Amino acid sequence: MTMRVAIYARYSSDLQNAASIEDQIRLCRERASREGWQIVGSYEDAGLSGSNMIQRPGIQRLLQDGREHRFDLVLSEALDRLSRNQADIATIYQNLSFAGVGILTLADGQVNEMHIGLKGTMNALFLKDLAAKTHRGLRGRVENGKSGGGNAYGYTVLRHMGADGEIQRGDREINTEEAAVVRRIFTAYAEGMSPNRIADQLNREGLAGPRGGKWDKSTIHGNPKRGTGILNNEIYIGRLVWNRQQFVPDPVSGKRQARPNPETEWIITDVPELRIIDHPLWDRVKARQEGRKITQTERQAWERRKPRFLLTGLVKCGCCAGGFSTIGKDRFGCSNSRNKGKSVCTNRTGITRQELEGRILTILSDRLMDPELVKVFCEEYIAERNRLVASLTDDRAVKEKELAKAIREQDVLVNALLAGTPPERIKAKMEQLASRQKQLEQELATADARPAPVRVHPAMAGTWQDRIRALISGLAEPDQEGEAREAIRGLIEKIVATPVPTKGKRMSLDLTLYGDLAGILALSLGADLMSEQQKTSVLREVAESVEFLVAGAGFEPAAFRL
Repeated sequence: MTMRVAIYARYSSDLQNAASIEDQIRLCRERASREGWQIVGSYEDAGLSGSNMIQRPGIQRLLQDGREHRFDLVLSEALDRLSRNQADIATIYQNLSFAGVGILTLADGQVNEMHIGLKGTMNALFLKDLAAKTHRGLRGRVENGKSGGGNAYGYTVLRHMGADGEIQRGDREINTEEAAVVRRIFTAYAEGMSPNRIADQLNREGLAGPRGGKWDKSTIHGNPKRGTGILNNEIYIGRLVWNRQQFVPDPVSGKRQARPNPETEWIITDVPELRIIDHPLWDRVKARQEGRKITQTERQAWERRKPRFLLTGLVKCGCCAGGFSTIGKDRFGCSNSRNKGKSVCTNRTGITRQELEGRILTILSDRLMDPELVKVFCEEYIAERNRLVASLTDDRAVKEKELAKAIREQDVLVNALLAGTPPERIKAKMEQLASRQKQLEQELATADARPAPVRVHPAMAGTWQDRIRALISGLAEPDQEGEAREAIRGLIEKIVATPVPTKGKRMSLDLTLYGDLAGILALSLGADLMSEQQKTSVLREVAESVEFLVAGAGFEPAAFRL
């Protein structure tokens, strides 16, 4: 049987040559060709570090396809292409081994536990050594007044040819236009203007922020303790402070988390040629920041105490599509309007937590599963299920016919072999037919293992009412509140809050709830009381029909307004 091979290639930095991946794949293809292996696909990660497996889509797809037995061997240039992280390379090896998939590299040959232990340790030490050398090199640049990575708003990075013919990097000069904006921000804040209002004015004038987008109040006020934000960057007074914090990757999420370093580890260099703000103006800004700490104490205290909001992250602004966040102790409003100003979003209408939750829970309990809509849904659902079942039946008949043909053709080849035909003339064809037979048998067996289709009935509207009201009641019970809250959140895709005028010219918020149709139907059908296999069946059957029901039949029970 021909070996099915998947090729994996990676290069770690945008500074490296992107052709590196092409070279890796070419070398692997040449090896596979020499061995007579069948290449079933290639997986690659471009510009991504080998120290982080979680955020590499190529390696994640490789592992998923390996678990589905789509190939027999992973072929790569070297083990460090798969990962340089000792724990990750062990995880990759364990997952592929469990699926019966081997690993072979051009540099080391067939990979086994010894390679994982020794090479994994060597690669991990290499990463640690590389990080130390990089940090040492950056420190030397900073002590010479050069950039230690990145750039601050108000400056332009210079690149020029040195006397030795090498490209010189890290030098900066003041950007006149951006420096004027920096002075304007410092002056306005020192005179009493809020960061919110400053951001709003800059956005109204169409001035791009540090990253080319809109200005945000947090971009301006930042975090004084960590030296972030325009108002806290000491480079504007000609003082370069480096190594304030380090970034440590979270082993669960793969994202880097900032951790402050003690002041004794900071590297401070005077760069008077980069001064934009004079010391008196800087001191006025720092004095105002100190004064504001006292007035903010009470607000920060309730923010630390505030419980998790039932609808956190689910409410979107109907004007700008931004999120809703706290704008008071118990009030919510558009984040973009508050943080970036009315030039970005004019929606200044807020809503209390009690009103928002009350209106949404009313939609869920009284409006979402209208009996007449459920009746129409059931009719359309059943019609679509019948179509899908007929399609699966037709597909099964085709596969059964092809399987019978593959078996007959193998019998013909066996007879030819018995009649004296040289084996080498029919070997490849026999292997191809045997492989196809195995694949068809697996697909037919999987189809047989599928649970029976979900049966829906108009009476599920009543079941929904009972179950959703039980969940809402659970919100008031300490021992049920957490589970009930998560169950209710799972029924909601998003809530759109749009300002509308009311009597007396006051503005109110029109709320439109977009439900998660699969989750709603699963609850209506009692999926929470089913076994895991039954529940998986419910969600799969519903998902197969949702696209047809919403787009094809024009039936959309997922959006309700109140």
